[in-house]
Amino acid sequence: MKKVLIDGEFLCRPLNGIERYAYEITMRLDKLSSAHEIALVIPSNPFIIPEYKNIDIIQLKAKIKSHLFWQMATVQGFLLRHKNYTVLEYGNTCLPLVPSIVFLHDIYCELFPEDFSSFRDKVVRLYNMCQYRLITRKAKRIVTVSEYSRNQIAGTFHIPPERIQVIYSSWMHFKTVRPDYSVFSDFTVLEKPFYFSLGTISKRKNIKWIVEYAAKHPEDTFVISGSRLPTTQTEELNSWERPKNIVLLGYTDDGKVKALMERCKAFILPSYYEGFGLTPLEALSCGSPVIVARAASLPEIYGGAAHYIDPYSTDINLDDLLKEPVEPPSAILQKYSYDKSAEDVYKLIIDYCNENR
Repeated sequence: MKKVLIDGEFLCRPLNGIERYAYEITMRLDKLSSAHEIALVIPSNPFIIPEYKNIDIIQLKAKIKSHLFWQMATVQGFLLRHKNYTVLEYGNTCLPLVPSIVFLHDIYCELFPEDFSSFRDKVVRLYNMCQYRLITRKAKRIVTVSEYSRNQIAGTFHIPPERIQVIYSSWMHFKTVRPDYSVFSDFTVLEKPFYFSLGTISKRKNIKWIVEYAAKHPEDTFVISGSRLPTTQTEELNSWERPKNIVLLGYTDDGKVKALMERCKAFILPSYYEGFGLTPLEALSCGSPVIVARAASLPEIYGGAAHYIDPYSTDINLDDLLKEPVEPPSAILQKYSYDKSAEDVYKLIIDYCNENR
């Protein structure tokens, strides 16, 4: 029977977004699987090497200098020499010469070409569009993280929705994070009520909405945390005309993020495109009200537990919006479980391997 080799490339970057999802699912696969049933291939220079009981770790001598070279040359070369493996790729990448199970989280680059304006942006978009086509044509199994993303992928690339399995993300890693309240002494402006937003500073996160709303409501304070991506950078926060009631924290570690979520007036995610949209789940787990855009996957994920805004209009009063009743978050938080998602991934792996003995 074929075995599954997980590409451990996710261990070579900070555990954010896709990397966090991959890390948490793999930790649980180790508990679900039998000894030597699954292997993980990693380079000689990962950030971390987890301790597994059942998953075999195959550490190659090669270093990751280029993620593209690692995947297309190093990992693919290893698989061509060891044909008893099928590769599992968590990060929107398909290896064209070997059987693969691929997670395609969203198809942002395909759907929003106007967000990619610089030369670097256009190169990144072209690469991702090539990967989308490889995945939808070559992957043996495709996984995504919402029904919205499944319908977008199927409709855009003209493949049966049944080829794509939805396996949700989760917030449960946040349970073990200890809040670090030192952030409030670091930034004295946080002593007054504030709205909080967290995420990469990129166009699809729609920070423009917060900037425009803040300009109309100087009495409110808006705190934004997140790192800038090298691509699709938003320009609104670079302007010297940025409203003075916006506080930029830059990258903030999980402990301080949790403290901010616990004490904020509400958490805001005005994104016009999300394949899943994890951060409001983390905020709900901290007891914060959440305000999200009525766009993309967000209504599917948050149902009646969130307050909704139009991502293209700031003609609203957030204080009035927060007075509107919403459902308790308990059902939403219970729905999204890494344990359940890992069970779904494991079943997918076993079914595929049994079909390809």
